Amino acid sequence: MNFQDILYSVEDRVALLKLNRPKALNAMTLSLMEELGQAFDQAATDPAVKVIVLTGEGRGFSTGADLAATAAKPPLDVQGRLDLGYALDRYYNPLILKMRSLPKPVIAAVNGVAAGAGANLALMADLTIAARSSYFLQAFVNIGLIPDAGGTWILPRALGQQRAMGLALLGERLPAEQARDWGLIWEVMDDEQLLPGVLTLARRLADGPAIAIERIKRAVHAAAGNDLAKQLDLESDLQRECGRSLDFQEGAMAFVQKRKPNFKGR
Repeated sequence: MNFQDILYSVEDRVALLKLNRPKALNAMTLSLMEELGQAFDQAATDPAVKVIVLTGEGRGFSTGADLAATAAKPPLDVQGRLDLGYALDRYYNPLILKMRSLPKPVIAAVNGVAAGAGANLALMADLTIAARSSYFLQAFVNIGLIPDAGGTWILPRALGQQRAMGLALLGERLPAEQARDWGLIWEVMDDEQLLPGVLTLARRLADGPAIAIERIKRAVHAAAGNDLAKQLDLESDLQRECGRSLDFQEGAMAFVQKRKPNFKGR
C-alpha cells in the first residue's frame, strides 16, 4: 500500500511506521490518521511482521492535531456548528482502539516533542521509549480543550489522579526522564541511540513466543476494566490457550535442557 503521510518498511520481522510530515513536526491531519490505521492493519495481517515500531520522521514525534488544517476545513455538525467531536469519533478514537487491540506488540519511539494527541498516541503503545531530549505535553488546556485520544483514560491510570490532573490543568512539559521516573513510559535512551535501541528491543520481542505475547498484551490491557475475579478468570482462559501451544512445549523443554528456546509462534 502506498502512503503519503506514513513511511512504512519491514525488516527482520519488525514493521517500522514513521509519521511523515516533518516540516509540520508530524502534526496529525485526518488523512494521516486514516493512513496510520491502514498501516496498522497491514502490519497486523502480515505474517512476516512480529512487532510494530511507531516513531516520527525528523525532529519530533508529533505535535498533535494540525490546527491549521482544522481551521482551513473545520468539521461541522448538521447545524453548521464546529464539531471537534466528529474528528475524534471518526478518526482518533477508532485508531486508538485499533492500536490497543492489535495482536502484535507496538513500541513507540518518541523523538523530540510529543504533544496533545501525539503524546497520547505514543502513550497508548504497549511500550513507550523516549529520547533523552524529548518531552510530553498535554497542550490541550492551552487552547481551551480537554485531553483527548485517550489522555483522560491513560494518565490517571498510569500516574494517579493528582499527577494526571496537574499535567492536564497546567499544560506544562513533562521531560522524558521524569516521565520514566513517574512510570508513564518504559525507558529513556540517548537521542542517537533511540531508534537503534528500540529496533534491538523489537527484534528481541520478535524472537519471543508470539502466542504468549499476544495474550499478555490482552490480559494487561483488560485489567483496567476488570475486577479481580473477572481478571482471574481471564488469566485462566488465556493460560489454558498458552499451555496448549507448541511454544510452551518448546519453552519448557529449553528450560529443562538449559538452552535458548526457539519459538515458532504455534
